[in-house]
Amino acid sequence: MTPPHAPQIPVVVLAGFLGSGKTTLLNHLLRNRAGNRIGVIVNDFGSIEIDALTVAGQVGSTVSLGNGCLCCAVDASELDTYLETLTRPSARLDVIVIEASGLAEPQELVRMLLASDNPHVRYGGLVEVVDAAEFPATRERHPEIDRHLAVADLIVLNKTDRVSDAEQAAVREAVVTAGGRGAVISAAYGRIDPEMLLDPVLRPDEGDLDRQLSFEDLLPEADRAHDTHLHAAYESVSFSTEVPLDPRRFMAFLDSRPEGLYRIKGFADFGPGDRDNRYALHAVGRFLRFVPQPWGRDEERRTQLVLIGSGIDAEALHKELENCRSHHPGVTEELERSMWGVLRYVREPDADEA
Repeated sequence: MTPPHAPQIPVVVLAGFLGSGKTTLLNHLLRNRAGNRIGVIVNDFGSIEIDALTVAGQVGSTVSLGNGCLCCAVDASELDTYLETLTRPSARLDVIVIEASGLAEPQELVRMLLASDNPHVRYGGLVEVVDAAEFPATRERHPEIDRHLAVADLIVLNKTDRVSDAEQAAVREAVVTAGGRGAVISAAYGRIDPEMLLDPVLRPDEGDLDRQLSFEDLLPEADRAHDTHLHAAYESVSFSTEVPLDPRRFMAFLDSRPEGLYRIKGFADFGPGDRDNRYALHAVGRFLRFVPQPWGRDEERRTQLVLIGSGIDAEALHKELENCRSHHPGVTEELERSMWGVLRYVREPDADEA
C-alpha cells in the first residue's frame, strides 16, 4: 500500500535525433547528480545497444528497451512494467530518465507517460537535444523535427562550440520559432546545469557507501573538475510569502506563464481556501499538477516557490506573484469557487493509495 502522501518520482524524457548528444548529456547528469539517485531507461534502435553499454559504465542498474523504438515497440502497459521496477521502494530513486531512440516520436513517449496508471510517477518534462552544427541539414532531411521541438518543454542547443556566434544565433532563432513555449538553453558537450532537471537531495544519515546507481567517485579527478564547467544560461527565481495566495489570481498567473519558464516547484498556501493542506506544485512546460499535503503540527504556513527558465524576467515574475497574494479575510463562496481552478489539477488518489 502506498502512503497517502508518498512523493511521486518525476520521469524525464530525453529525446533528439541521432548524434545530437543525448547520451553525453545523460552521462553528464549522472556525474553531477546533486545527490539524486537516477534510474535510467535506455531505448536503442537496432540489435547492438551501444548507448546502453555506454551508460552502463556510469549506472549500476540500467533497464534497456531494445528491439526497436520505445514509442512503437512498447505500449503504455509495457512501459508501466519497467516503471514499476524502477519505482519500487527498495530502489529509492529520485528521478527516472528515459533516453529515447534518435528515431523515436517524442509526443508518443509523452502520451504514454501521461496515460500511465503508475501512481508512483509524474511527468517530468520532455527535453529535446539539438545539434547546433548539424541542425540546418537535419531539418532539411527530417522536417518532422519542427513537430518534435513544438512539444518540447526544454530544448538544449548542444555542440555550440562547433559553430560561430552568428550561426548559433540563426539556429537559436529557428529553434525558438519552431519550439513553441519551450525554454531554450545553449550547451557544449551536453553540459547543462543539473538543477534544470534534478532537485538537490540531502541525506545526512547516509554515508558514501550507501550511494547507488552512480560511480562518480571512480571518475578521474581531472574529468570531474572539467565536467563542472557548465555552459547553460538559465535563471532561477525564488519566491516566498507568509500571506496566503488567492487561488484565482495564482491560477491566472500559471495559465499565462511566459515563454522560457521551464519549471516551477514548491508549495502553495491558499489559506482559508483549504486550511488543512498545503499544495505541492509541480509544473514543467505546459504540464501542471497540485498534490495536497497536510500541514505539520508546528509547520510555518507560507508559500515557497522556485521558478527556473531561460530568458525570464525575474523582477516581473516577482511582481506578478506578489499580486497573487490574497485579501480574503476568511472563507467565502467566491473563494470556495476559485479553489476549483486548483482542484482541476489535483490527481485523485487510487484505491490502493488511500
